[in-house]
Amino acid sequence: AAKNPCAAGSKVDPKRVTRPTGTKLATGNPAEMLKLGETLWNDTKLGTNNLSCNTCHTGNASFQNTFAKPYPHYVAMAKDKGGFKKINLDEMIQFCLVAPMASKTLAWDSKELAALTLYTTQVQKSFKPAAAAKGNPCAAKNPCAVKNPCAAKNPCAAKK
Repeated sequence: AAKNPCAAGSKVDPKRVTRPTGTKLATGNPAEMLKLGETLWNDTKLGTNNLSCNTCHTGNASFQNTFAKPYPHYVAMAKDKGGFKKINLDEMIQFCLVAPMASKTLAWDSKELAALTLYTTQVQKSFKPAAAAKGNPCAAKNPCAVKNPCAAKNPCAAKK
């Protein structure tokens, strides 16, 4: 079986995903940045294990209700795997790159990180907690949680 990037023992060193003091995200043409962000959101080559952001979050799946709140906020996966009480959106993107996507983080001042952050902000605006829960019973569950009742539908689960 393939190694499960969401396995209970997969901890993330908070230093790898914490924005350095004074960091400013790159800027650019908003329309071009959104387009790049969408491209990266769907790019399975961004990770090393054929996962993309969209793998776990198709149709707003795997977001908890807190995703509707302004960042920084609590994210179960960041708490469980990195000890974060609250996390910023750009840091959460870096976190997802490390686990479950098994990749390296992006440069903090990179156009790619800024574009993914901008695009994810757009995704967040379309997120409706109640609608997500009704349409997808697993949407409010952490796909990487140890006791996830939706584990059979977990894109991070080991392949058979």
